[in-house]
Amino acid sequence: MNVVFFLILAAWLEVGGDALVRHGLKQARWPSVALGALVLALYGLCVNLPRWDFGRLLGVYIAVFFVVSQFVAFWFFQERLKPATLVGGSLIVLGGLVLTFWRHS
Repeated sequence: MNVVFFLILAAWLEVGGDALVRHGLKQARWPSVALGALVLALYGLCVNLPRWDFGRLLGVYIAVFFVVSQFVAFWFFQERLKPATLVGGSLIVLGGLVLTFWRHS
């Protein structure tokens, strides 16, 4: 099982589920909210498939989620990255890299 694959898939499911819920609430389209809830449940299953300890897993996932969410914000919502987001996001990604590559005993 490729951990990176499942974390990227989980991030896409979480971002997509949240976008569906957001769209459904803004447009009063309850089927979109329900579909978003289903996608978010799939995210919960997917993010927990890797057999890492929970704290490490979710720490790395947060970094992956940040990158995917910024991609979606840029491409689908036309939001531009601000300096604070770039600096803070860099720290998040750096933390994810430390959790990924630091040899745990």
